[in-house]
Amino acid sequence: MVKISLGSLSDSFAVGSLKTYLAEFIATLLFVFAGVGSAISYSKLTSDASLDPPGLVAIAVAHAFALFVGVSMAANISGGHLNPAVTFGLAIGGNITVLTGILYWVAQLLGSIVACLLLHFVTNGKSIPTHSVASGMSAIEGVVMEIIITFALVYTVYATAADPKKGSLGTIAPIAIGFIVGANILAAGPFSGGSMNPARSFGPAVVSGDFSQNWIYWVGPLIGGGLAGLIYGDVFIGSYTSLPVSEDYA
Repeated sequence: MVKISLGSLSDSFAVGSLKTYLAEFIATLLFVFAGVGSAISYSKLTSDASLDPPGLVAIAVAHAFALFVGVSMAANISGGHLNPAVTFGLAIGGNITVLTGILYWVAQLLGSIVACLLLHFVTNGKSIPTHSVASGMSAIEGVVMEIIITFALVYTVYATAADPKKGSLGTIAPIAIGFIVGANILAAGPFSGGSMNPARSFGPAVVSGDFSQNWIYWVGPLIGGGLAGLIYGDVFIGSYTSLPVSEDYA
């Protein structure tokens, strides 16, 4: 069953919690700065705004590396979500309260907006690229694509970081999370843009003033993240039973 917990104001605004929001803000800012910055840099170096194979690989690698570092730097403070869809998926599994999760969202969205504002400034007013579905592709197809790839991301988060039986996998969780994001961008980039992250899409939309397709990158990732939290949290983690008390397990 879903394990959603509302939480309390005293817990969500405790000093320790405020530090987690700051960690999410900083890590998301640095991730988005590197991710969006890689797209701007490639466009400048090639004098071509279109996405070609080398550009897709470069942007996927930049996002994978940046997310690996971002998750690593925030993991011991906030859990290293950097993504409202990840936070939502973890809330579905009872790993974070709803109230704290909402404040995580605020920190993540602000981090993304500030990153894009900084990019706009330091690149001398270069336009900030926004996510959109490919020409000839419908919005619904884009939503389904984002559901699938975000499910893969949040499922990976659960399997390598949130599962109490993860064991040594917990030490490589940031690498696995970065790898799945890079792989998903290679697969979905030419179609839906490969966002998997409402914050990653929201910051560029705010700074560019283009919200025309931004809803796709909220609906798809939140559904995908929620399904991953429901399935892994309920079917797998929820089915765990305590080991019997016996010398055999000592």
